[in-house]
Amino acid sequence: MRLITLNVNGIRSAARKGFYAWLVRQRADVVCLQEIRADHALLADRAFRPPSLQAHFFPARRKGYAGVAVYARRTPDDVQVGLGSGYEDLDAEGRYLELRFGNLSVASVYLPSGSSGPHRQAAKFDFMARFLPFLERLRASGREVAVCGDWNIAHRPIDLRNWRSNQKNSGFLPEERAWLDEVLGRVGFVDAFRRVDPRPDQYTWWSNRGRAWEKNVGWRIDYQVVTPDLAARAQSARIYKERRFSDHAPLVMDYDGPL
Repeated sequence: MRLITLNVNGIRSAARKGFYAWLVRQRADVVCLQEIRADHALLADRAFRPPSLQAHFFPARRKGYAGVAVYARRTPDDVQVGLGSGYEDLDAEGRYLELRFGNLSVASVYLPSGSSGPHRQAAKFDFMARFLPFLERLRASGREVAVCGDWNIAHRPIDLRNWRSNQKNSGFLPEERAWLDEVLGRVGFVDAFRRVDPRPDQYTWWSNRGRAWEKNVGWRIDYQVVTPDLAARAQSARIYKERRFSDHAPLVMDYDGPL
């Protein structure tokens, strides 16, 4: 089973850069995208609907903002669009979409970024506080789960190049890292990438400033957060960097067994 996740930073931009031609060659079972920044009218275009994959979209209400997508090779048994009752304000930003295949759930998630100012950091903290009990319920459901996407948090110093100078910056704040400790500790999820690749300098996002990509001054903020049994099936992981479709790179993981 191959799962891919990528923040496309605009689905039209990624398409122009050859993302869909690359994607078809990957033979992925499920593909999770974030920050599609497109509405349903645009997404009706065949360019965003590869013939080998079924397309499911959850755009934000605000035009040109956020939104997630999931492509699947197999027809899901059920689709959960959004976080549901009590999360209507968060769902307006199109941040969670879950497909269910038997006892397996695969979701695309896009946590807010707090880098644009205190008001957005406050919104990020609010999302985190309310998303945690949702994750607890998901973990307690007994289902196998993969929550794939842009979590906008680098977990540990190994997960970003300049960790010392970023300890007061959004994405590496102590409160954010402690929250991810909860998700990957008490709640019981596993960072699947780190299960198979413990190396440093493995990043999925690079700033567009200061030749960050060229120097590999990056952050690992894109994850496949999975239940322990699924993590035990993880066989390989790679961050695809041969071509650039976005300021993020695709995270490609293979798991033992079929979808």
